[in-house]
Amino acid sequence: MKRKLLLAGGGGVILLLLSIVVSLSIGSAHLPIPQIVAILGKHVPWIGSHIEVTWPKSSEQIMNQVRLPRVLLGVLVGAGLSLAGAAFQGVLRNPLADPYSLGVSSGASVGAAFIIYFGLQAAWLGQWSIPVAAFGTGLITLFLVVRLAQMDGKLKMETLILSGVVMQAFLGAIVSFLISMSKQVINEIVFWLMGSLAMHGWAYVGIILPYVIVGLIILLSYARSLNLLALGERQAAHLGVHVERTKVIVLVTATLITAAAVSVAGVIGFVGLIVPHLVRLVVGPDYRLIVPLSALGGGIYVLWADTVARTLLSPTEIPLGVVTAFLGAPFFAYLLYKEKRKVRGA
Repeated sequence: MKRKLLLAGGGGVILLLLSIVVSLSIGSAHLPIPQIVAILGKHVPWIGSHIEVTWPKSSEQIMNQVRLPRVLLGVLVGAGLSLAGAAFQGVLRNPLADPYSLGVSSGASVGAAFIIYFGLQAAWLGQWSIPVAAFGTGLITLFLVVRLAQMDGKLKMETLILSGVVMQAFLGAIVSFLISMSKQVINEIVFWLMGSLAMHGWAYVGIILPYVIVGLIILLSYARSLNLLALGERQAAHLGVHVERTKVIVLVTATLITAAAVSVAGVIGFVGLIVPHLVRLVVGPDYRLIVPLSALGGGIYVLWADTVARTLLSPTEIPLGVVTAFLGAPFFAYLLYKEKRKVRGA
């Protein structure tokens, strides 16, 4: 396991670093890759003092103030959504589960749409208004879904999914109502619902970073329990797993990460479905591998999806959620077809 993690993880880190550098060079103003490496190296302690400044100041400003925060935010959003997807798939024991199964994204959307509709961005918390409102309503949604799903003090997986579907439909109707009633801000609401990393600076990176780091640590500590849950809840309990506590902690952690990602980037679908599933196909069913590699894979996936979104039809920018949906919907259909064949074969 350690050798596989070292090889796959090392390869993933190298691919992620290469993707970051290449993505930073792509845009309306082309920045040569050697120049990017030099600018990044200038900020590294002990190394930066040996690098001579040979690039124009405008290049450094473009990279440090515009592209670098967006690239890092894309990596963090992708890592967070993929981590949450791996957690949901592990707890629900369903390869078709993703961070949106519990209606958290719809809950976060209600908070964001409310702030945008009533024009409270400036009057309330400025640039923090939409993230805080989306995060809060996402957490409220989780609480309601868990309360609906509890039966005799236990969390039933079938009831949990049904509760998520019900909440998602209800909250989605609220968002649709706000969109239908809005006139001046309808484009802003719709664009947020389609997901985007545009005009997001370092403050947004600071919002999501702690949730991804803490979430990764918690999910790694429960990786063995997720492996045992794959055998069934009764078998896992016999092997020493506190099943109910594990389900609640993993679900809450995954939902917190999802709410944080949605609050800063809008609704970006299919990331939590595609990446953990592909990782599982490559390295097997061990969650000690799936959790960290999903974070790496999700970061790379969203980074390149955002690069395509901002450059394919430049100067017009495609919403990030549209790009991930174009890639994710056919993959979801393939997984659904595969599951149907498996059921028929059984």
